[in-house]
Amino acid sequence: MRLGKSGVGAFMNKRHDITIEANGQTLAAWLYPKTATCPLIILSHGFSALMAMGLEDYATAFASAGFAVLVYDHRNYGVSSGWPRNETDPWQQVEDMRAVISYGRNLPFVDKDRIGLWGTSYAGGHALTVSSLDKRISCVVSQVPLVSGKRNFDAWVPEKSRPRFIERLAEDRDRRARGELPMVTPAAIPGSETAEWVEAVDKEGLYPNEITLRSLDLMRSYEPMSFIEGVAPTPLLMIIADQDTQTPVAWQREAFELAGEPKKLVTLSGRHYDPYTRSFEESGGAALDWFKAYLL
Repeated sequence: MRLGKSGVGAFMNKRHDITIEANGQTLAAWLYPKTATCPLIILSHGFSALMAMGLEDYATAFASAGFAVLVYDHRNYGVSSGWPRNETDPWQQVEDMRAVISYGRNLPFVDKDRIGLWGTSYAGGHALTVSSLDKRISCVVSQVPLVSGKRNFDAWVPEKSRPRFIERLAEDRDRRARGELPMVTPAAIPGSETAEWVEAVDKEGLYPNEITLRSLDLMRSYEPMSFIEGVAPTPLLMIIADQDTQTPVAWQREAFELAGEPKKLVTLSGRHYDPYTRSFEESGGAALDWFKAYLL
């Protein structure tokens, strides 16, 4: 299916800026409503990314196909509330995703029995976790997902420097106990693949390029792969990139093999961030076809 990107005249659906109350925090969100009862697709971005960094293209494509769409920023990021700023707690994000599902199911134009969930990267892992735990989801798309926090931590932090890094994590906990500010680290290292992507998609310069050290500590114990067998019978589409080193493709294939039917694996050519940019038509088209098959 051929897709266009945001701003194309064919898209007749207006975006509304809203807020969603979720577990004591206020999440900034975009809503693409409809005038008649229809399915809803919920979109969630990865790790420290903001919804303005590439998700509008997916949202407008899905909305133009007749779906209501809901996109949100995680707590502690963007203009969503929460402290510490720029801290990624996977289980808080999982619970917030479930709160967004509850919000969406109560919208007057939404058929609560036809809810689709789309998550990418870190939130691709959340999509697996949530669709395993929460059967209010009718179908799920998990794009370039993190499937093992511990493996990712070990891959991102070289073995020779890992003991010192873990010492810094302990130091951060002691500092917080004394009421001091959390320790932080850049999210995108200059010259890295992530920095290249941020430069391409952060058009408004909103991305702070900072995460708390504790975000990496919390990632170490987050294992979406352990939940993937519970996704079935919810239909699962996993979209992966064959040169992904951010969330390594071999681990994603391993996780996919554990999932029950119905399921489908789509492999794109490229790196972790290519589905948002040069492979958008392929990634967005595959997701849209999946949602049409199981929600319409």
